[in-house]
Amino acid sequence: MAFSLFGKRETPTPDPEPPEPSAPRGLFDRMKQAVTRTRESLSNSISSVVALTREVDEASLDDLELALLACDIGSTTTNEIITRLRDRALRHGISDGTQLKLQLKSEILRILNSVDAPIAHPATPPEVIMMVGVNGTGKTTTSGKLAALYRREGKTVLLCAADTFRAAAIEQLEVWAQRSNVDLIKTRQGGDPSAALFDALTAAKARSTGILLVDTAGRLHTKTDLMKELDKMRRTAERLLPGAPHQTLLVIDATTGQNGLQQARLFTEAAHVTGIVLTKLDGTAKGGIVVAIAHELGLPVRYAGVGEKLEDIIPFDPTVFVDSLLD
Repeated sequence: MAFSLFGKRETPTPDPEPPEPSAPRGLFDRMKQAVTRTRESLSNSISSVVALTREVDEASLDDLELALLACDIGSTTTNEIITRLRDRALRHGISDGTQLKLQLKSEILRILNSVDAPIAHPATPPEVIMMVGVNGTGKTTTSGKLAALYRREGKTVLLCAADTFRAAAIEQLEVWAQRSNVDLIKTRQGGDPSAALFDALTAAKARSTGILLVDTAGRLHTKTDLMKELDKMRRTAERLLPGAPHQTLLVIDATTGQNGLQQARLFTEAAHVTGIVLTKLDGTAKGGIVVAIAHELGLPVRYAGVGEKLEDIIPFDPTVFVDSLLD
């Protein structure tokens, strides 16, 4: 039976609301467009909760819980959000659905901000960024898009084609290098990925290149082989440049939902992942996986893929994401 969590009491002091987004309007618009399908799915459910809720009770919280699960926030993260909303209702009172929605935004933003640590860039170049992830997530494409993004920011970039096992991976990255107007270091298909990385890092140091982007293999004969190869590459980078790789970005296809979360767990354990690039965010109604990744893995989403074009990758901003998702 539903029971009211809101009763007569002294007017509570409301919790501070999240600050207004400081990001440029262009970023907000692009993110809002990217999360359209997730927002529509979530908003339709939440709108029903808001419209029917005159006081926050267990029935409204149950409805909200189903809405969060439907957009792939996941059971663990959803349980924490609902528990905190229930506690807040008991302590301060949440008088209606509109306040419930505002508090939901605050909770999601709290989770995302808790892992949004600044990136520790090296004092001297190059900054080595390893791109990891299973085949099919858009890892090579994302490497090319990031190269173009960094170029637009005025940085010098070198690409390393270290995915030597997937057929046509090197040729694919060559196309992206040309489109991004950056140089590419490669070896033959089937060659040693660590040797390609060695050559690329040597070249980046000699040229004082700002960023070295390394596209790695997504699948070898077994998971063990893959993780051993990634570890070998890490040791190669560290030997040539202490502290490298400075970032290891795991590319996840947003449309895979909870399967993407399982991939993240595997790579986080073996590859020392520091952040996530979420591709195809514009193609799914389950963009809540962003929140699950932050809460369950303690990893920030650094970039989001929002389309097929060269420029369709944007830095991920938690406030912009939450405001776009729950406008």
